[in-house]
Amino acid sequence: MKTITTEQIIGAVEKLCIEANYFLNNDVLEALQRGLEIEESDIGKDVLNRLIENAAIAKRDQMAICQDTGMAVVFIDIGQEVHISGGSLTEAVNEGVRRGYKNGYLRKSVVKDPIERVNTGDNTPAILHYNIVEGDTLKIMVAPKGFGSENMSALRMLKPSDGLEGVKKFILETVDKAGPNPCPPIVVGVGIGGTMEKAALLAKKALMRPVDKRSSIQYVRELEKEMLESINKLGIGPAGLGGKVTALAVNVEVFPTHIAGLPVAVNINCHVTRHAETVL
Repeated sequence: MKTITTEQIIGAVEKLCIEANYFLNNDVLEALQRGLEIEESDIGKDVLNRLIENAAIAKRDQMAICQDTGMAVVFIDIGQEVHISGGSLTEAVNEGVRRGYKNGYLRKSVVKDPIERVNTGDNTPAILHYNIVEGDTLKIMVAPKGFGSENMSALRMLKPSDGLEGVKKFILETVDKAGPNPCPPIVVGVGIGGTMEKAALLAKKALMRPVDKRSSIQYVRELEKEMLESINKLGIGPAGLGGKVTALAVNVEVFPTHIAGLPVAVNINCHVTRHAETVL
């Protein structure tokens, strides 16, 4: 049995909140650079260059890539042989978020109640997803989610008879409707299967996959490729100003479902796709 203290967890979450908001992941940076090679619009090229420059400035000056530093979404894989000492794991994660957003000078964007709209002042509570796994480690991934893109996401309970073509139509409709709002170029996470909430979680987790890594399932891999091509033919372009690079990737995750259902969720992210992880 391995013991991990809540202080270790607090420190790790604090660091991850800052890292995720300051540093653009290399896979995304490389995708932006590849986008420059295929973008034909001069305005689109200018936007992509500015995004690359913005990431360099954020890294150099240790500051947030975007003013919307997101609501903290935290995925935790807990090894069955791990013992947490020193208090509540959930409280430790929230304290880490609290410290990270304070010490990283990150915008606090969470309101205490969805209707009364009073800011909590510290960007807590986080959205927590726990998963029990084998082993004696604790894996923490912090994925701050901005709402310019989150608001453009959607879920639909398709009929099995809608099939793959229905899935394709829904994905394309969702991105087309989103237009410039999620700050393209975007990354599109898609979850297919499970139940309503499982499909949404699959779509969220799909966004954590590197943009240059395709699914190991053949039909899913082909779907990702076809949807990326179709989305980039919409003409929305970088910043919604027209062009060929509307999306950097379409990542699809699937899960078994009921004989009577075909849940599909589309979770859109801006190009930053903030996430950082560590293992304790």
